[in-house]
Amino acid sequence: MTQNTPGPFRADHVGSLLRPERLLQARKDYKAGEITSQELYEVETVELKRIVDKQIEVGLDVVTDGEFRRDWWHLDFLEHLNGIEGYVPSKGFDFEEEETEPYNIRNIGKISFNKEHPFIKDFIEFDKIVAGRAVAKQTIPSPNQLLYVGMRNPDIYPNIEDYATDIVKVYKEALAAFYDAGCRYLQLDDVSIAGFVTNNDFIYDDAYTMDQLFDLSLRMVNSVLDNKPDDLTVTTHLCRGNYRSTYAFSGAYDKIAPRLFPEEKVDGFFLEYDDERSGTFEPLKYVPSGGPKVVIGIFTSKTGELEDKEAIKARIAEARKYVSDDQICLSPQCGFSSTHHGNKLTEEQQWAKLKFIADVAKEVWG
Repeated sequence: MTQNTPGPFRADHVGSLLRPERLLQARKDYKAGEITSQELYEVETVELKRIVDKQIEVGLDVVTDGEFRRDWWHLDFLEHLNGIEGYVPSKGFDFEEEETEPYNIRNIGKISFNKEHPFIKDFIEFDKIVAGRAVAKQTIPSPNQLLYVGMRNPDIYPNIEDYATDIVKVYKEALAAFYDAGCRYLQLDDVSIAGFVTNNDFIYDDAYTMDQLFDLSLRMVNSVLDNKPDDLTVTTHLCRGNYRSTYAFSGAYDKIAPRLFPEEKVDGFFLEYDDERSGTFEPLKYVPSGGPKVVIGIFTSKTGELEDKEAIKARIAEARKYVSDDQICLSPQCGFSSTHHGNKLTEEQQWAKLKFIADVAKEVWG
């Protein structure tokens, strides 16, 4: 079935949810060869039905699959594209105080969309579970996630523009496939473009300068969104890393806001604003009036402690100085479990936080 939505919603969320122990054990058993892929799928489906019900119960009008059928917020989608494979590198990514589990993807051939991509079937099954009780949101990594150093194979793609052209084609076909499957609310998760906020050395493809890569990042997303259906809402989430309650980098939006907010052709920006790493709301002045919605992530998914309600209301009032009230929405700054490892809070705390966000939004906007 299909859903029409003007999303994002006043109370929204980024997407991933903590994996329950039963699901974690089933995936472990599957990887050990102790259960079949069908048995794993059945466990995932049972848990998915439970969390859809729970999201509706806490007051959300938009629900996600919690990313329950994947290990990573990005790699599972990317490794199922033709010309991409997953592999285990010698080390993981360096996060604050922690190194991630080692896993990554690389380019092994010409890139094209896999018409049997499992995410399409997964969305169809997810939408059946939702059954019109809320809006079903699908999350996938931004095309920019393929711009990291070491991903493009220079023997296959000597020219980064040819590489980008094929990636854009893949994503246009992916959006069409999700749309045909009934998806009307799609989110592009983009750590890559968020990385331009930092002064640290970020691990981008070295074929271009940083300015050229930023231009390319904008062009890729906008090219993907050219001629998208009017009733397909596409948002983006700018993340600074989220792994077991740690982060990858810091930096305010000031450096990228003058171009990103007015130029990227998305319907909404999910922004991290849960701590001092994010800077002030002032860059929001670059968001066009009457344009994309701005989902201010002023609640944290990294801890279970609930924020002070009056402090939250004060932050909303501060954001109103720079962007119109009718464009403001609320969410956590990121998902609760961007990888299967999960952040350091309990499932009960997760649901309490999502209910708190829905309650605050209703109190502020009715």
